Amino acid sequence: MLLYINWNVDPELFNLGAISIRYYGLLFALAFIFGYKVEEKMFKSEGLSQAWLDKLWIYVAIATVIGARLGHCFFYDWAYYSQHPLEIVLPFQFNPFKFTGFQGLASHGAAVGIIAGLWYYSRKVSKKSIFWILDRAVIPIALAGFFIRMGNLMNSEIIGKATNVPWAFQFVNASGIADPSTPRHPAQLYEAVCYLLSFGILMYFYWRTRAKEHLGFLFGLFLILIFSARFFIEFIKEPQEPWEADMALNMGQWLSIPFVIAGLFMIWYSKSHRVTESQSHKVKKRK
Repeated sequence: MLLYINWNVDPELFNLGAISIRYYGLLFALAFIFGYKVEEKMFKSEGLSQAWLDKLWIYVAIATVIGARLGHCFFYDWAYYSQHPLEIVLPFQFNPFKFTGFQGLASHGAAVGIIAGLWYYSRKVSKKSIFWILDRAVIPIALAGFFIRMGNLMNSEIIGKATNVPWAFQFVNASGIADPSTPRHPAQLYEAVCYLLSFGILMYFYWRTRAKEHLGFLFGLFLILIFSARFFIEFIKEPQEPWEADMALNMGQWLSIPFVIAGLFMIWYSKSHRVTESQSHKVKKRK
């Protein structure tokens, strides 16, 4: 008889009445802390200012939360949030009242939000091509993806389909499934590992090659690695929403395809858009 992994983790670290502290929120915070440290080392190696770094992470933090939240609400659960619009922007459930945090966050929405935030950062702070900052920002973002998927694992959400592989998990606290004791693929863990590997690959290209001199190369590589992994892992995931059950490709896969295509385009684009060392440090003085 196979011994599967019985996953019976309480997603709450502790709660104080209506306020609960969850593993997901803690891991989300760690994603920003470690991401900041990675980016700080990169900025120091290029002689870039601390002020630029601090502004970058303010922009990224705001853009991530807004994009991920709106992506979930509009792409995955509009039927609910169209009837509870205040819950889109407030971390509360009103009936009954409870502090929940922003539990519904979509990675595709986060990607769009981050790109929009970094475009604004490029206009207002660096005064460089948006691809210059995207090449540097996506490396810690890949690491953040690892932490967030680990948060999903602690929540017993985004679970995989039934399987008999020896490393299968029994998500006994998972909601919305008929038999929580059924062994399933730990799809969150698969994604977390893929994102961590992607982070390692991007770090290698940044530190060991001259990839950062080609505008858009690291950004394109990030898109290909992250969203290709997402596309294929979706085949072994349970549908996140009931209306996805009969789709040949689910919403996550359809949303991943344009990002992979954009990544291929960026790799091609980067071949003819090279930045010299002197240009990479130059700040254009314009208002």
